[in-house]
Amino acid sequence: MGFEDLRFNVNLSILFTELPLLERPAAAAAAGFTAIELWWPWIDSPTPEPSELDALRTAIEDAGVRLTGLNFYAGRLPGPDRGALSVPGAESDRFRANVDVAADFAGSLGCTALNALYGNRIDGVDPAEQDALALENLVLAAGAAHRIGAVLLIEALNRPESPRYPLVSAAAAVGVVDKVNEVSGLANARFLMDLYHLSMNGEDLPSVIERYASATGHVQIADDPGRGAPGTGSLPLEELLGRLREAGYDGWVGLEYKPGDRPSSESFAWLPRAAR
Repeated sequence: MGFEDLRFNVNLSILFTELPLLERPAAAAAAGFTAIELWWPWIDSPTPEPSELDALRTAIEDAGVRLTGLNFYAGRLPGPDRGALSVPGAESDRFRANVDVAADFAGSLGCTALNALYGNRIDGVDPAEQDALALENLVLAAGAAHRIGAVLLIEALNRPESPRYPLVSAAAAVGVVDKVNEVSGLANARFLMDLYHLSMNGEDLPSVIERYASATGHVQIADDPGRGAPGTGSLPLEELLGRLREAGYDGWVGLEYKPGDRPSSESFAWLPRAAR
């Protein structure tokens, strides 16, 4: 099996960032992609003005691409903040204010996956208190995702780059998925399997795929080391994605890598145009 047997979308929050946000959907389309995903684009505002939402919606529709994934508000990404929903006080309030705004925007574009980053551990706050808050907010997010016919994604990040993020293994993230499904009763929480983050954590990726493919709602890739395009590091990504396909995963694979010192449009030579 080759890359052409899979479905790839491109993350416009890490690729094509040399362009203004509203120009990125058309650039992705020009590079041959039919689908995109995004982190929450307004890092300072969980509730941007309707005109800003309308402008991005129009840019996506005019480009003729499909929005397949969107993050809920998660603070400043990239940067030291990693999620908001388990951070007591203002950040949790921002997440809650964002839930319906993000879901409504995603739903208006037929988006079927919403990603909720867990949130860093905070000095002076009991981790158990943060976990209880996280579960409460994730159940709220699961309800909003269910309302628009989407899944709720829960992701493991990597400890070297996010040392205060508590979900730094596939097992930890899937454990949260199971809790959310149990409490919500909606069964729409799924694991976001990011092969770069899991590799950085030293996980046995074939074993992760074998164990958790059935719980996976989305996959993201970048090579390791370096978080560049496939072929710039040492991960056998074609083999790993083949294993995922053989294990029954038939969803989107998000390109969430850094293009390096070149325009993003020049970083896709590894991917047959038919797979974009």
